[in-house]
Amino acid sequence: MVLPLVKLGSLAFRTLSKPIAARLKFSAGIHPKFRGFIIGLAQANHRFTTNMQRRVYGHATDVHIRPLNEEKAIQAAADLLGELFVFSVAGAAIIYEVQRSARSEAKKEEALKKEMESMHQQKNTK
Repeated sequence: MVLPLVKLGSLAFRTLSKPIAARLKFSAGIHPKFRGFIIGLAQANHRFTTNMQRRVYGHATDVHIRPLNEEKAIQAAADLLGELFVFSVAGAAIIYEVQRSARSEAKKEEALKKEMESMHQQKNTK
């Protein structure tokens, strides 16, 4: 029962991230400072992932990594920010659920403690 709901939620988050990514691409075309920021973000992510892949496959990491062209960088940054949005919403949902579960457990434990105290008091009054 839980697994289909998780898959459905994941699909909903991914669907929500697509318009956000499209909006980021649109904003990058209008605002030059934002465009520079997301291009820099994409280039840094590209260098990081390329170096990590080279390390995993045992290739040299001191090689110059060619930067992405502007259009690919904007697309990569929009995708990255969209995925970060999805991840942060999913993370917030998990944190909320864990906290809700902890509060529920604390309430159950408190009720059990009160019940034990009342039973102890009844036993002592006899």
